[in-house]
Amino acid sequence: MVIRADGPADEYREIDRFDGGVGWIAHPDEAMQRASHVLEIDGDAWVIDPVDAPDVDDLVAEFGEEVAGVVVLSDRHARDADAFGERHDAPVYVPSFVTPELSGPSTPFSDELEDTGFEVLRAVDVPGWREAALYDGETLVVADAVGDTAYFTAGDERIGVHPMLRAFPPNSLRGLEPARILSGHGPGVLTGAASALDDAYRTARRNIPRVMANSLKSLL
Repeated sequence: MVIRADGPADEYREIDRFDGGVGWIAHPDEAMQRASHVLEIDGDAWVIDPVDAPDVDDLVAEFGEEVAGVVVLSDRHARDADAFGERHDAPVYVPSFVTPELSGPSTPFSDELEDTGFEVLRAVDVPGWREAALYDGETLVVADAVGDTAYFTAGDERIGVHPMLRAFPPNSLRGLEPARILSGHGPGVLTGAASALDDAYRTARRNIPRVMANSLKSLL
């Protein structure tokens, strides 16, 4: 299994389907399990941290007559946002404190993603790593801060804090009570999400040795 697949995807795997959105993993066999999502908001589709794949536009079209915007949540998640924006003639939105390496123009936003009702949270804001999360009281969308892959989780964790953040988990996500969590890496949590997030924080430091062992195993 490769850590991160290079080149265009041949297929995608659907994840995280609920009434208001769906996700996909464009390279199902890669260890990083880079996940992308589309949310339907007021009849329009909002695409978040997309990795392109054949026929994925058909999946996106299920959640809006048109793509209102493409959102990049992390410095590290430029991914295929430019291509999606150009293909759908949609603006690329970037939180004002995040600086991904995009080839085209972007539209900054601060406290809320346009008029979608999604609040912007500063999930990680340190030199070299700036990442936002989106939260509307029900759906929490995270880039890297928490995820569900072999190198994010340990023990009974349904979702885990990023290995590099476990010693000091981000306070901005602590105590939230989402109905679902959508992550940029791996499938999200669609039931019992609030308790899963609480558990992730409760076990973050305790499970550091186990997560490091899992990460090493994934690399090897």
